[in-house]
Amino acid sequence: MHLVHGGDWAGYEAEYGRSPLDFSANVSPLGVPTGVQAAIAGASAAVDRYPDPLCRALRTAIAEAENLPPEWILCGNGAADLIWRLAAAKCPQEALLPVPSFAEYEAALRSVGCQVTHHALSEQNDFLLDDSFLESITPKTQMVFLCEPNNPTGRTTPMPLLQAIVHRCREVGAILVVDECFGDFLDKPAAHTLIPLLEGNPHLVILKAFTKLYAMAGVRLGYALCADSRLLGKLYRTGSPWSVSSLAQAAGCAALQEKVYVQRVRALIQVQRPLMSKGLQALGLRVVPGEANYLLFQCAVPLVAPLRERGILLRSCGNYPGLDDTWYRTAVRTESENCCLLAALGEILR
Repeated sequence: MHLVHGGDWAGYEAEYGRSPLDFSANVSPLGVPTGVQAAIAGASAAVDRYPDPLCRALRTAIAEAENLPPEWILCGNGAADLIWRLAAAKCPQEALLPVPSFAEYEAALRSVGCQVTHHALSEQNDFLLDDSFLESITPKTQMVFLCEPNNPTGRTTPMPLLQAIVHRCREVGAILVVDECFGDFLDKPAAHTLIPLLEGNPHLVILKAFTKLYAMAGVRLGYALCADSRLLGKLYRTGSPWSVSSLAQAAGCAALQEKVYVQRVRALIQVQRPLMSKGLQALGLRVVPGEANYLLFQCAVPLVAPLRERGILLRSCGNYPGLDDTWYRTAVRTESENCCLLAALGEILR
């Protein structure tokens, strides 16, 4: 089987018999919060019962955290699960995607026979979405996906343009899906979210997840926010009845209490991201000015195999539309780990 995403630690361990230093997956480098670990352990005693299919306690906790009605929230088996549910629930005939961007949007859309139109982001402009995107949203467009900040570029779209996109999608009757899974890693997350626009825009769906910020990739837990309860009902019916395990629900409730942990993660990324960028640039590499917990950079020398031999996993971006094999994405991790990657790159490039 061909793997589309990074984070294949299992393949590395099967080959080398040891764990890698994984820069290919963009999760918190501080590991799973202790409170989340304790909640999962505590919930294990009740796994003889089916999980709550409505995720009532978790939705209540998310509603309090997001300051939204619980009825506007649907939990899923990670954000990817909700992406596929959106495609299955609406079965759009035509959809629009900026590229490069997260692969699951297109995969989910094509699984229901949707024609996908690409809006190419300009490499010369460091892959920043600009006003020309509005012209690509036509009356034939039935669904639009955006990733804020974008994966793998790490760029955010100016808020005035995002608001204009919301308005344009409403004009043509298109569902706008905005993936904010990496939004918490921005320097000012509250200044770059479309959650305040949910009210009055029932065509707007926002996706979030516990995967990245809380290092809960293996738990599989995400949620959709939307003011259209009928649309959320359709999404619910396209999934399995117990898509969110009782362990995941307990983990999510506990994660939302980890305020100090979140502050530590965000502080670490704010310091280490610019240091990593400077370190890559010092090696003569082109670095896109990302704003999240990862950076996209370009290198003419193949890096994946020689880094793998040194025990380090890096994400090749050659399978992203709009990028080639000279582009790589690296997570931003702790200072010592980042220095390890930069030292290994220095050996390869010297």
